[in-house]
Amino acid sequence: MNICYQADADLNQAIVTGVLRRESAIDFQTAFTAGLKGVKDPEVLAIAAKQGRILVSHDRKTMPSEFAEFIANNQSSGVIIVSRKLAIEVVIEELLIIWSASSAEEWVDRIAKLPL
Repeated sequence: MNICYQADADLNQAIVTGVLRRESAIDFQTAFTAGLKGVKDPEVLAIAAKQGRILVSHDRKTMPSEFAEFIANNQSSGVIIVSRKLAIEVVIEELLIIWSASSAEEWVDRIAKLPL
């Protein structure tokens, strides 16, 4: 199954735009489209999981612990944590590589930080 991404509300929109410009076939839903503004991490994880989307977030502080709690009782489609210090071009390239070289099943209950 193909990978689908969900942008967290804190993710730089330029990343979503850049990924979609490079590969329009990628299903990358914005936080605005998903209505995630002001939504707490556990609910964001639940929304992404329900839709089968890997959550892409800048939240290095709380998301890893929220993810660990979430997968204790639920199945997640995965989380990718992106450092704000990483160049946007590098983030875009890494997300494209993940999309083209892996399957959604490989990301179930997995969390990773970019760069891989």
